[in-house]
Amino acid sequence: MMSCSGCYTDKGGVYCLKCRKELFNGAKVPAVLDFDAPRDTNLAGYQKHTKHLSISGVQLKYSLRLDANRLLLTDEKGQYILKPVPPSRQLAAIDDVPENEHLTMQIAAQVFNITTAANALIAFKDGQVAYITRRFDVKADGGKYQQEDFTQLLNKTSDTHGEAYKYEGSYEEIGILIRKYVAAALPALEQFFRLVAFNYIISNGDAHLKNFSLIRTDSGEYQLTPAYDLMSTVLHTPQESDTALDLYEGSMHSPFYEAYGYYGSADFLELGKRLGVLKKRVARILDDFMLREQQVIDLVGRSQLSPGSKTIYVDNLKERLKRLR
Repeated sequence: MMSCSGCYTDKGGVYCLKCRKELFNGAKVPAVLDFDAPRDTNLAGYQKHTKHLSISGVQLKYSLRLDANRLLLTDEKGQYILKPVPPSRQLAAIDDVPENEHLTMQIAAQVFNITTAANALIAFKDGQVAYITRRFDVKADGGKYQQEDFTQLLNKTSDTHGEAYKYEGSYEEIGILIRKYVAAALPALEQFFRLVAFNYIISNGDAHLKNFSLIRTDSGEYQLTPAYDLMSTVLHTPQESDTALDLYEGSMHSPFYEAYGYYGSADFLELGKRLGVLKKRVARILDDFMLREQQVIDLVGRSQLSPGSKTIYVDNLKERLKRLR
C-alpha cells in the first residue's frame, strides 16, 4: 500500500484524508503538479513567483494557489509555498533538501507535538520532488494576518547590522520579546524553548532570527506562529555551527561549553531559567527528547531520504542526544 506523501501513514492514495483536510481543506489534490520543475528552458515562467529563502541563501521558493483541486503558480494571493531542489551545487546531498525539510517538520509534529505549518511532499510533472507548505498567515477570505519575524521586532536589517543581521542575536533575546508582546507569555516561552531544543537535537544550525515569528490573531493578541523552515542542515552544510544564535548572552563561555566546545543540558537549563520556564518543565522537555529517540529513528526509516542521508541524520541525532545526557 502506498504511504501518504504528507504523514507517511499507510492509508492508500497519495494524501490521506487528515492531510487533505490540513493542506487543502479536504480537496482531492493530486501529488503530482501539472508543470515541470524549474529549469533553464522554463525559468521565465517561474521568475515572477520567486523569492529567496535560507540554507546559505541558495534555496528558492514559489507561490501557489489552489483552484478547485489543482495547484497553480501565482504572483498574487498565494496560499502555498513550493520549494524545489535548490539550483545551487554548493550543498551536499542536494537532492534530499525537500525531503529533509518535510521529514524534520513531521518529526516535530508527530513525535514531539510541536505545532508546525501544514506540509507534504509533491512531485513536478517531470518527477522531481518538492516540498510544499500551506501559508498560515493567509485568512479564509484571502486576507492576511499581521506577522512579524524577530529581525523586524528587533529592528535589525542588513543596513543596520550587516549582511549577517539575522544571525546577530540570541534565543534569550527572542524570549524577552515574547514576554513583551505575547499575552499568554509563559506557555509561549515553554513552546519556544521546546523548539530551540528540538533544533539543537535535530542538528538545525540555521534557526536564525527570521525563522521565528509572532502573528496577530483575530482577537488582536500576538502568539508564536507554527514552526517552519525546520531541517537537519548538517546534511547539506556539514561545517555549519551547531546553532545559528547563541543560547543566551555569554553562553559560549559557560563552564560546560568551555570544557567541551558544545552545549549540554546545563546550558539548556540555564536558557530555560532565563526564559522563565520552570526547571522541572525544562528537565521534562529534555527527558522527552531522550525517550522518543526510537520514534524519530523509525520515522527517518520511513522517509524518502537517500540511504546515506538517513545514516547521517540518525548519527547526528544520537550525538546531540548524547550531549544532553
